[in-house]
Amino acid sequence: MGYRGRKMESRKVLFISQEITPYLGETKLSKIGRYLPQGIQERGKEIRTFMPRYGCINERRNQLHEVIRLSGMNLIIDDTDHPLIIKVASIQSARMQVYFIDNDDYFQRKHIITDAFGKEFEDNDERALFFARGVIETVKKLRWAPDIVHCHGWMSALVPVYLRSIYNDDPLFHNFKIIYSVYNNDFKTPFRSTFADKLRFDGIDGENLKMIRNPDFINISKLAIKYSDGIIIGSEQINSELSKYLTTVTKPVLPYKNETEYIDAYNDFYDNIL
Repeated sequence: MGYRGRKMESRKVLFISQEITPYLGETKLSKIGRYLPQGIQERGKEIRTFMPRYGCINERRNQLHEVIRLSGMNLIIDDTDHPLIIKVASIQSARMQVYFIDNDDYFQRKHIITDAFGKEFEDNDERALFFARGVIETVKKLRWAPDIVHCHGWMSALVPVYLRSIYNDDPLFHNFKIIYSVYNNDFKTPFRSTFADKLRFDGIDGENLKMIRNPDFINISKLAIKYSDGIIIGSEQINSELSKYLTTVTKPVLPYKNETEYIDAYNDFYDNIL
């Protein structure tokens, strides 16, 4: 490995992905969730990777097992306790582990975002809250301080919000940058009208929640963008309103990159933003 690879090898990148293949079917998002961490690791950086443990993931076939030392915490969502269960599996060919955020209430069902009839789950808002907080609390237990936190897909959109607000004074999360990747994976039904209240319950400043009075895909994405340090367009086509909005932001925005160039482009983006 050249000088540059050695120079950057101490950098740590936390990947938080809505989908990763082979645990889910192949989509633009799931393939990036799988091959980007491997590519970044091969370029000399240290990685950790997280995704939700959806009920359709076959634990035996994929050799998931619970990490007892990381499990056992309860997260309070909307004044109700929900046990946090952490599982892990290895992708041997990539020499990388994937951590799974699990909970019986939110992730045991056999479908991902919608039910068998294509109707989006009413509690997707709380599932996103639980996923975001579950990842952050697990990283704290690992005592692993990232330099870059890269969030993929709207299920990870609340991670930037929490890290820059209620976890802002945590010594583990200092001097790091958040990158949010926007994909063409809009949800159609807005989150419930009580969504902002659930964030406020967790200590998120109410003044910053005005933009999600209507908690639809556009406004949830804008909230993630507001709390991030850099944005990556992950799909060739994204929501047109969001695409227009990204032309107005003053932070770095990396345009869409195809499959042959995105890993190097993202790696350079990480280096330039630090």
